[in-house]
Amino acid sequence: MTELLSNYLNGTWQTGTGAGTVLTDPVLGTELVRVDATGLDLAEGFAFAREQGGKALRALTYKQRGALLAAAVKVLQANRDAYYEIATANSGTVKNDSAVDIDGGIFTLGTYAKMGDTLGDKHFMLDGESARLGKDPLFQSQHVLTPTRGVALFINAFNFPSWGLWEKAAPALLSGVPVIVKPATATAWLTQRMVKDVVDAGILPAGALSIICGSSAGLMDQLQQFDVVSFTGSADTAAVIRSHPAVTQRSVRVNIEADSVNSALLLPGVAPGSEAFDLFVKEVAREMTVKSGQKCTAIRRILVPEALYDAAAAAISARLAKTTVGNPRNESVRMGALVNRAQLVAVREGLEYLKAQASVLHDGSKVALVDADAAIACCPGPTLLGVGNAAGSDSADRIHDTEVFGPVATLVPYRGDNTDHALQLIRRGQGSLVTSIYGSDPQALAQAAIELADSHGRVHIISPDVAALQTGHGNVMPQSLHGGPGRAGGGEELGGLRALNFYHRRSAVQASTAVLDQLSPAV
Repeated sequence: MTELLSNYLNGTWQTGTGAGTVLTDPVLGTELVRVDATGLDLAEGFAFAREQGGKALRALTYKQRGALLAAAVKVLQANRDAYYEIATANSGTVKNDSAVDIDGGIFTLGTYAKMGDTLGDKHFMLDGESARLGKDPLFQSQHVLTPTRGVALFINAFNFPSWGLWEKAAPALLSGVPVIVKPATATAWLTQRMVKDVVDAGILPAGALSIICGSSAGLMDQLQQFDVVSFTGSADTAAVIRSHPAVTQRSVRVNIEADSVNSALLLPGVAPGSEAFDLFVKEVAREMTVKSGQKCTAIRRILVPEALYDAAAAAISARLAKTTVGNPRNESVRMGALVNRAQLVAVREGLEYLKAQASVLHDGSKVALVDADAAIACCPGPTLLGVGNAAGSDSADRIHDTEVFGPVATLVPYRGDNTDHALQLIRRGQGSLVTSIYGSDPQALAQAAIELADSHGRVHIISPDVAALQTGHGNVMPQSLHGGPGRAGGGEELGGLRALNFYHRRSAVQASTAVLDQLSPAV
């Protein structure tokens, strides 16, 4: 029987009492490990994290907590090879795609470690300047941010078992808030191994970092008034979380990242074969295939002037045709697998749903797999759809409403050089994590960015002058906001020090100037 992974709760490693769920290799179909959380004393574990882990973290300064994060980075870097092996086996990703998750997570953790230095030897943060409460400046108001005296529960998605952990845990731990992570079952192995390495290294105080693998049943029931919960996943599950008594009755703070039908926009005036056009085509094809399209930030809708529809379809299809698909252990393979059979079925069903309103421009189902059995491997080829003309862009509501979570995108033409029509179509996504805009005219790019900023968490502009510097449509950098309004969940993560706000409570201290002077950064 396969190994049963341990959970870390209440400061001890514990195995569930059930048979567990088997994790499999999505390419070879072989069994890997089992995960199970049956029989864990959740109430005791949450209390331990809240009381022991939280107290110990809050006793440290931001600088000291940053040093703990830096020490964790060293442990993770020392074990990178093992993480890559797990990612290949459990997620079916090629090396470059594993790097987005593994190295991206470690980089984010390291970035917040450095931020701890900038915050210095203090236990709270000032929020803005003091304000007079009357004509006499003797009595004033000063807003402060102090760490919440609760626990941070993370219910994470399957596509980023490393980055999904550390991009949330880094600002939480730096804030002085203990973390309990519940990774998605399908890819929990990598998250569990990383947590185990950090815990076993004895870096963090007991109760500061815990992990529960398996079912999420009962987790929300443990949350109390000063706890927080961050969820990444489907809008349906997000609705269940928002309606839970912990949120509706106990006012637990919640952050949601849900479905997102992201877009890429090619502005008018860009000629086929130009540098801006080629950057657009390259980025679209890359975003369709990185991690087999299993990214919440992946491009789903590709907007071009109607006159460039055929040229864009041909250029993107040509790049997709060069993408080798199959076993990530083969060095010639550039795109691996979806995480399991259920996801493969979902992608195929989603494709059929979209094809009722769109035609196939590049057919991924005809791709010959490398070193993989099509009857076993969860390896779809990249598929480009298109709606043909601007009228089709208006009427094909499914492409604006439906996210197929795989290597699938739809080419959407807009009328003539009518940028307003393009912006209107993009907004039909009802709020997205990211949109990217391509062109060469700085004024037109800036204007489009501001027009789309209200409905997107991030606007990524790619012009020829930053071709070698831009970080990628789908890459989430710790310095920039990650999240989005509307259907994207309405949440916010990262954004530099802004991420710490979620784990702090804001309070106004009203006192004499002499008292407020004691609330200095050196305290």
